Amino acid sequence: MSADPETPRAEYASKKGEVVLRSHEYDGIQEYDQMLPNWWLFIFLGSLAFFVGYWVLYYNFGFFHDDQEVITRKIAQIEEVKAKELDEMLAKLTDDALINQWATDDTVVAAGKEIFLSNCIACHGQDLSAKIDIGNGQSVSLPGLPLTDGVWKYGSKPMDIFKLINEGTPANSTGHNGAKMEAWGQKMPPLQIAQLTAFLIRENPKDFAK
Repeated sequence: MSADPETPRAEYASKKGEVVLRSHEYDGIQEYDQMLPNWWLFIFLGSLAFFVGYWVLYYNFGFFHDDQEVITRKIAQIEEVKAKELDEMLAKLTDDALINQWATDDTVVAAGKEIFLSNCIACHGQDLSAKIDIGNGQSVSLPGLPLTDGVWKYGSKPMDIFKLINEGTPANSTGHNGAKMEAWGQKMPPLQIAQLTAFLIRENPKDFAK
């Protein structure tokens, strides 16, 4: 660019409002220099001070945490709460309580049915038969076990069923046709698992009549 011939030449502007043309020149390119406004300088220097302060507090005093640390801590807190809820629920639950209290409460059973329809029908079927009707009198087997045939592969007591839902298929089992049930306790609170267990008891009165 061509500069105003009257513009003074210097390395840097020396006072506020002064406009100078720097003495160096490269390939015909000349550069103006002016004093930066104070507000810009304050922001720049403040940013540097903030960086240094943040760096010291983060790396030397542990005042701040990154997103991974925050998420890990939150997950640990959630797991702690879930474990506490499970302990409290297990302290109240017995085979007798599930059969004679939970499974006789229509509100509890209705809640358990909703949980089943929302989470379990893909493997066990809407009618608990572990089959799905495809028309013309034909049906296809689903991955899960039937829940109305009187056979309880991993224990026939109500607390066995509660444990199975909560912890999933035992690790030493191959599952059903190679398919294992997930540990729903990682997604549901103990209350919902108890409600689901009560629903299964209500649907199988003969199995739990004793």
